[in-house]
Amino acid sequence: MRQARGEATIRRLLDTGLAAFTDGDFTLRGVTSRSGVSMGSLYHHFGSFDGLAAALYSECMDDLLTSLIEAVEKTSTAEEGVHAIVRAYLAFARDETARARFIHAAPLIEPHAAAIAAGKAPRMDRLAAWFAPHIAAGTIADLPPALIEMLLIGPLAETTRRVLARAPGLDLDEAAATLPGPIWRSLSAH
Repeated sequence: MRQARGEATIRRLLDTGLAAFTDGDFTLRGVTSRSGVSMGSLYHHFGSFDGLAAALYSECMDDLLTSLIEAVEKTSTAEEGVHAIVRAYLAFARDETARARFIHAAPLIEPHAAAIAAGKAPRMDRLAAWFAPHIAAGTIADLPPALIEMLLIGPLAETTRRVLARAPGLDLDEAAATLPGPIWRSLSAH
């Protein structure tokens, strides 16, 4: 019973934190007053307000990475996989706008960067495992994983940032139709 209450409190704080962020009130007072959860309870569950931010960021990032993994693991060729990742990333940004906005703003997470990276590692390893045979076969350029990530995710992250900032002339659906080919060509070994 006590564990279930604790889990419910954590869920309420995470959900309220995302709503408060969306409304421009992502502060300790904003989250605790909206959620009805005491500051002491927030500190008990997350250690600090930036601990809450890091947990929310990790949850949002896990959702994004899971959607990329699910999309790419349904494909059989390298080109199909890259196209699927591009479309899945931009669909996440379109369909989960609040979560995408939180990921791209990444407020207050710096003190928890190492823990966040460790939490992301299994999903990033799973994506790398999908790429490995395509690199070995010479279909995808043999580049360091960080450079593959930059060529693949860099354009998507920047497109998403600009769309979320309401930059004129950009649309996520149009980007999803346009970007797969150029991104594939940047990664292709041919």
